[in-house]
Amino acid sequence: MHGYGPMPQQPTTSRPSPATLTTVRVILVALTVLSFGLLGWAPMLRLAIVTRKPRDWFLLVVVLALNIGLFVFIMATPDDPDQMSDAAALLMMLWILGLLAGVITYYLYAEIRHYNTLGAPAPYGAPVHPAPPLPYQQQHLAPHQQHQPRPQQHQQPNPYTAPTPPPTPKPAPQRLDQVRAELDELSDYLRKENKDSRDGEGR
Repeated sequence: MHGYGPMPQQPTTSRPSPATLTTVRVILVALTVLSFGLLGWAPMLRLAIVTRKPRDWFLLVVVLALNIGLFVFIMATPDDPDQMSDAAALLMMLWILGLLAGVITYYLYAEIRHYNTLGAPAPYGAPVHPAPPLPYQQQHLAPHQQHQPRPQQHQQPNPYTAPTPPPTPKPAPQRLDQVRAELDELSDYLRKENKDSRDGEGR
């Protein structure tokens, strides 16, 4: 299991170099021409494998059937050209030319178009951009984004509610004892002063 980490990317099909593609095309076209169309199934087979399209597989079956039919027709004709009728010779010539022209033209057109849609190969040392996240990753990243804490919004004061008065601080017990002690000292002092003043007057 990969968890929530990035999933491994599938290896992409690298495009062959232009020289390799040209060499393969020349070889397949040459085989088709030198075999008088009997090997026309070879380029069609390569095309079907490269593009993987149902249409190309269907055309491969059609070309293979035409090659088999041409081979059977050639084997059925007499070896001596003088004994072959003009209609048979014309039919075989049209069969071979039509097969050669159709296979070579479609093969080159379809393969060149296929590789053009893939784009040119990236030069050596070019930066490779990371692939976009897959839907599987996006589905697992969404719950994490939903659980992110939202910034707290400051509540606006309600103008219709009366403000609560601040609580009055209670005096500490030590402060009360100190005040009482000072009052006691002050009262003793005043009593002493009154007593002294009376003694002075009596004398």
